Amino acid sequence: MNRDLLTTDLEREEGCRLLAYRDTLNVLTIGYGHTGPDVHEGLQWTQQAADEQLDHDIDHTCGQMDVVIPWWRSLDDVRANVLVKMAFQLGIGGLLEFKQMLAHVRAEEWDLAKAAGLDSEWAKQTPARAKREMDELETGVHA
Repeated sequence: MNRDLLTTDLEREEGCRLLAYRDTLNVLTIGYGHTGPDVHEGLQWTQQAADEQLDHDIDHTCGQMDVVIPWWRSLDDVRANVLVKMAFQLGIGGLLEFKQMLAHVRAEEWDLAKAAGLDSEWAKQTPARAKREMDELETGVHA
């Protein structure tokens, strides 16, 4: 995993909003896609708070992944980052729903992993992001 590249990608993909808002699924969100019981209507953060929470959320996501799919750490930086970005967006439970894709990743069957990732509701909801991430997964080259 390349932490700097991951952070830059998440900042680009998630965008940053310092005032709590409802996302497309009507979930209260703030900062770089942060959700949870601490997020409430009217909540406002500083940029520093958003940056610190992003760092914490990355650590939390990676920790969850270490428990449920510990082999992700053996991937090259670009592919490892793709899985973290997906877990960050979808939650760890959402990532785990990609059973076929994950099986293909573990087997290093990159073209099949990409196809499985793109054959999903996630890819329909965020097509540009999904295509970028699946291209990275297939090629191992950062987009």
